[in-house]
Amino acid sequence: MGDDAELTAAVLAAQNGDETAFRTVYRTVHPRLLGYVRTLVGDLDAEDVSSEAWLQIARDLERFSGDADRFRGWAARIARNRALDHIRMRGRRPATVADETELTGRPAESDTAGEAMEALATGRTLGLIARLPQDQAEAVVLRVVMGLDAKTAAETLGKRPGAVRTAAHRGLKKLAELLGEDPEAAGALDALPPQREPRSRAVTSAGVTHTCARTQKDM
Repeated sequence: MGDDAELTAAVLAAQNGDETAFRTVYRTVHPRLLGYVRTLVGDLDAEDVSSEAWLQIARDLERFSGDADRFRGWAARIARNRALDHIRMRGRRPATVADETELTGRPAESDTAGEAMEALATGRTLGLIARLPQDQAEAVVLRVVMGLDAKTAAETLGKRPGAVRTAAHRGLKKLAELLGEDPEAAGALDALPPQREPRSRAVTSAGVTHTCARTQKDM
């Protein structure tokens, strides 16, 4: 993802109390994080669950350690925990009806051929992800939509990287079959960039630390 350096810098500035930088972090990560939450809780509750996740991200940000890649994984893990809490309260995983515009509204200055291809694939397929088994759905969204490497996605899901690679591969294969009548869309799935090598740096997250919590209205 072409904006990794900018996101890493924004995360660091936000940790030092820069509210503008935090809004940059939010605007960069939120659309894809919301797409992930939608695969877990559905459209009706996705915004509320995402809001809860961002409140925790804001509170715990000072304890985070890592770059843009790790931040996306850390944020996804927080969002997943909030979503699972919500699912336990509701008792089931709902069907997902996705709004594709959440994935395609990227800043023009960060558009590259690879990002455009990724946006095309995710935009065409997110609405079908609810038809996959949950392990495949999560693996596909984390790997393709969130852009996590297999190791970071595995940490988010509490699984082995090999299991996540397999689930993502099977999920993408199934999605390609579902999109078989649209060769252009299926080609975008086949052309997705190879998975990135995992980073060696660890991510840590602890309890509530911010004394002045941010809200989505501030972002």
